Amino acid sequence: MSRTLPGRADYRYFLEIPTRWMDNDIYGHINNVTYYSYFDTVVARFLLEAGAINLVDSPVIGVVVETLCRFHAPIAFPDPITAGLRAERVGNTSIRYGIGIFRGAEERVSAEGHFVHVYVDRATQRRPTALPDGLRRAAEGLLIPTPH
Repeated sequence: MSRTLPGRADYRYFLEIPTRWMDNDIYGHINNVTYYSYFDTVVARFLLEAGAINLVDSPVIGVVVETLCRFHAPIAFPDPITAGLRAERVGNTSIRYGIGIFRGAEERVSAEGHFVHVYVDRATQRRPTALPDGLRRAAEGLLIPTPH
């Protein structure tokens, strides 16, 4: 079953991330594990820039409970990349972020996936806790309207 790959219009926030020589594997393309680093970087940068979290003393932190990455086309150093970010679901205690990795100026993703953060109390890191208002507003700004 074939499907159309997501494009830049399917994301709300973008971050340029340079590839590094060490990102390549022996097969001459970016190693699969490096994509998860890109995912983590775009989510963290968005949250910091939006003022939704403070790495040092936010009382609530997000822990990653699920990730997925689908690879569609290879990328290799020194290709520039752009990571696109959207919110696919904003719940009471969790957010599912969708991420697209674009090679250069290409319109369609080379890789796509998601991160699910469950937000917990920083001190105990045990029980899910309600999203703070600022975090909820920031994440809702990443939602893509779905046609009815």
